[in-house]
Amino acid sequence: MSQNMDYDIAIYPGTFDPLTNGHTDLIQRGCRVFKQVIVAIAESPHKQPTFSLEQRISLAEQVLSDAGIDNVEVVGFSELLAHFVLERKAGVILRGLRAVSDFEYEFQLASMNRHLMPPVETMFLTPAEEYSFISSSLVKEIARLDGDVSEFVAPVVVTALKQTFSQ
Repeated sequence: MSQNMDYDIAIYPGTFDPLTNGHTDLIQRGCRVFKQVIVAIAESPHKQPTFSLEQRISLAEQVLSDAGIDNVEVVGFSELLAHFVLERKAGVILRGLRAVSDFEYEFQLASMNRHLMPPVETMFLTPAEEYSFISSSLVKEIARLDGDVSEFVAPVVVTALKQTFSQ
């Protein structure tokens, strides 16, 4: 199984509902380490995302293009992450850790992924300190209550949130 894995390709999976400045920071960091980072946006219907998969892909593409990151690809997926990673022959799963509270859950995911796909490594990165408290859930709650989220997400995401919550 490991014979075709490419350790220069990392997959950064998530719901990205919406993509925050913390996510963008991690993607930029990952792009310095790997030749290619695939931002894999999970459909995740069980999470009842605010934005459709197509909207989340479009927003992420716009944000990352505006950030000038060229070794990144944004794709949606709806299958088991292990299947997606193996299809793409990526050797690394990139995950973010904001705080110690994230570690237990992320460690459990990494252990399960190692069991499902032994040749694939999980790498944890931390965002810059100014982004360590940002989560998509908090951003959506602030935006839902008509608060200013412009410090936490890109302008195109601010606009999308305002349009969504003004309806």
